[in-house]
Amino acid sequence: MTGTEVFASAKINLTLHVTGQRADGYHLLDSLVVFADIGDRLWLRMAQEPDLSVTGPMAAGVPTGPENLVLRAAALMGAQAEIQLEKHLPSAAGIGGGSSDAAAVLRALSGMTGRPVPDQGLALGADVPVCLLAQAAMMRGIGEQVEAVTDLPEIAAVLVNPGVEVPTGAVFKGLARKDNPPMTQLPVGVDLPGLVTWLAQQRNDLEAPARAVQPVIGTALDAIAAQAGCLLARMSGSGATCFGLFADAEQAQQAAAGLNRPGWWVRAVALR
Repeated sequence: MTGTEVFASAKINLTLHVTGQRADGYHLLDSLVVFADIGDRLWLRMAQEPDLSVTGPMAAGVPTGPENLVLRAAALMGAQAEIQLEKHLPSAAGIGGGSSDAAAVLRALSGMTGRPVPDQGLALGADVPVCLLAQAAMMRGIGEQVEAVTDLPEIAAVLVNPGVEVPTGAVFKGLARKDNPPMTQLPVGVDLPGLVTWLAQQRNDLEAPARAVQPVIGTALDAIAAQAGCLLARMSGSGATCFGLFADAEQAQQAAAGLNRPGWWVRAVALR
């Protein structure tokens, strides 16, 4: 399909601290987010009626009706668009696939129509504001507080999804406590060794409850940590995708080759 083409990067939570819960049930988060050089692709053109088609290696099971975040994003912009989504990221995987797709549509339609993105972007999900920025950032509150981080080093990494979906509600329900400590201060101008040292002192508070829901997450984390040169292994978001950090792209590629398992989605990436 001809039209405006946009890229929707995979979002990775290098840290994810749950620091509280509001009276309305929303959880308070404190997270360092980066984006990978892989993702979904979308093509948009204005139309008389909204329409969504989904192709690509991860298209199976993706809804094409009005419940899809892509069409909800177009509706939020007040635009009728025909959209083709080429799906490369697994769904319900903790890497913001749907949120990044929605954010890409908001950016594209803003450019196509001249309309600003409405403040209600958060209504599409907690990850949408940071995905609108689509660069390294601190994400706080219920996702509405986003602050760009401009001095992180590029990071070689491996992403591993062990082929299972993790219901976000069940993971948050399984939290032992909701008022965990926030992140410590990220050092300014940190290099890769310093960043890894700092990250090792932080957490993903959703990792333990996600592993309880899907124990294969623990299997994936152990497999990543066992790869030569792995500096840190952790889960992203509410799972089930996990990541390993490495000193360079060659080590990440070798680790990816060593992590191939039937039914696992494995990619060597650069994070920035």
